[in-house]
Amino acid sequence: MAKKVTVSIPDMLHEKMEKWRASFNLSKMFQEAVTEAIQKKEEFQKRLREDLDLAQVVERLRSEKMQSEGNYQDLGRKDGMRWAKTAHYEELMYALHWEKPERVDQDKVLGAYFREKLSKNRMLAVEIADGGNEYFRIYLEGWQSGVEQFWHEIRDKL
Repeated sequence: MAKKVTVSIPDMLHEKMEKWRASFNLSKMFQEAVTEAIQKKEEFQKRLREDLDLAQVVERLRSEKMQSEGNYQDLGRKDGMRWAKTAHYEELMYALHWEKPERVDQDKVLGAYFREKLSKNRMLAVEIADGGNEYFRIYLEGWQSGVEQFWHEIRDKL
């Protein structure tokens, strides 16, 4: 059996609802929104009950962190390899002996490349002036590793 509920809304929203009433099933929209909010709360509370052991919570988060870091290390390595395959010899030599500046986006050779990378990945978007966030540092380590790996594969063939 359905129950009626009174909901207070601002005047402006009421005016818009009246205007669009024929286009929406407002009762169904409200039910779906409330159902979703309650499900989120219940799932969160269930996780809290299941994760009451702090050691388990820490272990789960540590595992998730390692997976995330591994993903950024691997992403950086793949990007470094991809970059190295298209780089000119002088750029490659520069990257192999690269000492990261405080702001990689202002590096004379690699700055434009990293500005583009940062603009395309929300997690890598960082306060560059502060040296980047943890994910960016992990990504850069992977990137340098990818460039070095590429060099080791081809240096004897030159």
